[in-house]
Amino acid sequence: MPDPRAVFKAYDIRGVVPTQLDAGLARAVGAAFVEVLDSPRAVVVGRDMRVSSPELAAAFADGVTSRGANVVDIGLASTDELYFASGHLNLPGAMITASHNPQEYGGIKLCRAGAAPIGRDTGLGALQALVEQGQLTAASRPEQPGAVERQDLLKAYSAHLRSLVDLSGVRRLTVVVDAGNGMAGLTAPAVFGELNVELVPLYFDLDGTFPHHEANPIEPANLRDLQAKVREVGADMGLAFDGDADRCWVIDERAESVSPSAITALIAVRELAREPGARVIHNLITSRAVPEVVREHGGTPVRDRVGHSFIKATMARTGAIFGGEHSAHFYFRDFWRADSGMLAALHALAALGSQEKPLSEMLAAFDRYASSGEINSTVDDQAAALDRIRTAYAGQEGVSVDELDGLTIEHADWWFNLRPSNTEPVLRLNAEAADRRTMERVRDEVLSLVQAG
Repeated sequence: MPDPRAVFKAYDIRGVVPTQLDAGLARAVGAAFVEVLDSPRAVVVGRDMRVSSPELAAAFADGVTSRGANVVDIGLASTDELYFASGHLNLPGAMITASHNPQEYGGIKLCRAGAAPIGRDTGLGALQALVEQGQLTAASRPEQPGAVERQDLLKAYSAHLRSLVDLSGVRRLTVVVDAGNGMAGLTAPAVFGELNVELVPLYFDLDGTFPHHEANPIEPANLRDLQAKVREVGADMGLAFDGDADRCWVIDERAESVSPSAITALIAVRELAREPGARVIHNLITSRAVPEVVREHGGTPVRDRVGHSFIKATMARTGAIFGGEHSAHFYFRDFWRADSGMLAALHALAALGSQEKPLSEMLAAFDRYASSGEINSTVDDQAAALDRIRTAYAGQEGVSVDELDGLTIEHADWWFNLRPSNTEPVLRLNAEAADRRTMERVRDEVLSLVQAG
């Protein structure tokens, strides 16, 4: 069995198949999952379209049933469909997926009943320790193994999403959807099929070899085909999903990329109209425009660390109605506080279709600052680089230092955040300023200091 330490990450399990993650390790994780959750009656299991996913899903399910728990197998699904199943059935769940990673990767995302998150400090660390101990042997198995039951929840999932967004009276829209040969190729037709939408599909065939481009919309190169198709058909909007379809990236009618911060602000306005005064979560690399817009519409912004387990926990603690991350993850209280790219897409469609302006004009009010986007720098000594930055800026007039997640330096006219990656020797820089010239100056200053070592 491969070394579990190579694949247990901060929020999930992920690695190259079969050298880092194989059926034996997936089986051990399934068995340990039952133990960590104190023997639930059943576990929901879904999988994406990757070549390795059927074998990993079967092995994980075998691990679960070996410990006496049943498995509800929902088959091919998006990650947010797995979250729906976990909430709908009130069962813990496992999604066999490597999300946006290249084709050689496999992975497992886990949640407690009601789609509650599991991260390193909320069960994943204990699960890893149990797998590493290797004590879940055949000799300790219960006399009666669990059973596997197949359920198709795609129709129920689609209907539930549509019930959460008022799409009545929406004008007809032409929408190009690039599924990237990922799971949106299955879920998008089911969700959009009953809407007043002309759906233009791109790469809907489920294919874990990703023959056209990687299913990672945060990389601009992976948006080019979508942008070209939006121009070709004169679409009102383009939508790009990652491999497991829990993230959604938006393209406007000009075929230009829309900042996820603008989509966060848009959905926040819609949710605050439904529940005035509510709290809205945003992570610390989201544009300053987001908390400004939340306050302008009577809400209370709540700043949090990057990562779904942090966002979901903060939503639960504060009762927030909605949360958004600059990585295009969007979280909804009424969807068990889970993230759903498809639900975010429905909000964008409803907002656009309820008025006559094009998308770019409708979102202009939320586009207030110049942003660098995320820039990765390979750094051998991350701590030393962060110390250089802290020393260079701390004590400057009008500058504040925040270490909630990495290092955030703020000024009235600009800010930047520098965070270590959880999985590789890189520092991630996000910078924003009132104008592009200032942003570029700050960005270049920080990068120069990062690379000085």
